[in-house]
Parts: sequence; structure tokens; C-alpha cells
Amino acid sequence: MIGKKNIVFGFLYLVLTAALGPMMIIKYFDDVGAAEAVKQQKVGALQQAAASGFEVDLEAMTADEIAAMNADAILALSARLNSEGPINAVKGGPHTHGNLEALLNIAAGFLICFLAVHRTLKQLISWSFLLGAVAHSGLLYLAIGLNVGWALSLMGTPFAYLGPALILIGLLLAGVAAALGFRGTIETDF
Repeated sequence: MIGKKNIVFGFLYLVLTAALGPMMIIKYFDDVGAAEAVKQQKVGALQQAAASGFEVDLEAMTADEIAAMNADAILALSARLNSEGPINAVKGGPHTHGNLEALLNIAAGFLICFLAVHRTLKQLISWSFLLGAVAHSGLLYLAIGLNVGWALSLMGTPFAYLGPALILIGLLLAGVAAALGFRGTIETDF
């Protein structure tokens, strides 16, 4: 069966994307924890000073020092929020797209099994989904998740559009093939 490779790839790729997502997020948790500790310290000092109405010692604490304390707290809060950026990039990029493209391969594989169309069209659909997933979310994993240099350099080129284009072509071909030859029973190609 031509769709079998998509089903097998889809399940294995889903395991990979599901496992690599949390591993990459854990990689950044130390940065978030450190930024959270600094934020707590700076904002806590500001809250304590504000609770006393900055009356601790007005002569010892000038307006510039109060402004510096405010700036430190704001910068610490900003650093804390920015520390989540890499986690959000992983979750919104390779993890999400990898899961989606794995599921698309599984669905396309099952669909191909039920199509009564020429073998060449089935192969085109199959390979378009496989190569599209590798070229799109695979590149995202290398570039965003693993910071591989050559993959990062490809992200700004037309090659970065190859994966999504192949997925869209696969969807279009699958729709046309389903309209032409969808059957209710599995067709084997033995």
C-alpha cells in the first residue's frame, strides 16, 4: 500500500515532535527561573519601599534612586517576560507544525488506501506530504529548536517556502484524487 509509508512516518514523527517539544522547553526553564528570581527581588524591593510610602529615609533616598528602583523592577519584569520567548518560539513553531504535519501524513496515508486512482497520483500525494513535513517542520526543528546554523540561514530563503508549498500541493492533489476515485474499501497495490 502506497499510503503505508505516510502512516508509519506520521506516527513516528508524531512521537518525535511530541517528545522533542517538552525537551526543548525544559532546556529554557533555567533561564526563566533565574529571570523570575531577579524579578521577584527587584519588584519585591519596590513594593516594600512603596508600602512604606518611600518614607524609610527621605534624605537617604533621592528621587533618582526611586526612579532607578522603578527602572530596575521594570527591566527585571521585562527580562522575565523575554525569557519565555524561546519557549514560545518552540511551541508555536516546530512543535505545533510538526504535530500537525505528522497527523496530516497519517490522514493522507489512510486516504490514499481508499483511493481508486492511478498509482502515480497516489505516489505524488504521498511524497508531497512526506517531503513537505520534513522540509517545513523539520527545518523549523533544526533552526529554532536546535539552533543549527545552516538551517537558520535557510529560514530567510525561498527554500523555507518549499515545505508549506508541498503540503498545500499534497492537499490539493488529495482533494482532486478523492473527488475522482474515493472508494469505501481499502485498495491494495500488491
